[in-house]
Amino acid sequence: MRKLILVLTTLLVLAAVNFNIYQREQLISSGRVVLLELAPVDPRSLMQGDYMALRFKAANRAFAQKDLQTLKDGHLVVTLDDQNRASFNRFAESSILADNEILLRYRIRNGKPKFATNAFFFQEGHAKAYESARYGEFRVAPDGEMILTRMRDRNLVVLGAGKP
Repeated sequence: MRKLILVLTTLLVLAAVNFNIYQREQLISSGRVVLLELAPVDPRSLMQGDYMALRFKAANRAFAQKDLQTLKDGHLVVTLDDQNRASFNRFAESSILADNEILLRYRIRNGKPKFATNAFFFQEGHAKAYESARYGEFRVAPDGEMILTRMRDRNLVVLGAGKP
């Protein structure tokens, strides 16, 4: 009986993990491309090892006057320009959006807002390829879930692409 419970539990865990992976792959392949402009970070922590610390201008504008200690996870509404660059519009209070608006889910962690991630990881020795990063490229689902997929420069050119 114990073996049966162990096998069933293992199968359930594997099914849950694989379903999560499937959902992420679907988001990457079919999510809407949204570009969030990077905000300056402490230059000493911009490049640490094999990752880049990230902050976003939309978050700075949205949370500038908010008490992050009392704020809960939620959604922002951002307006997209013709190149899919996002700018903060308002906090989501309803699901009514204009054609050029989209929801972005945020989480408050350690008193700081977080969009999907606060770091971009890259291959060791490739930091130079990302020094000119000005935008994070996200794939966003209709419910605001998002995944950071690439970095772009000020001209929206994709950075990295396997070049050191």
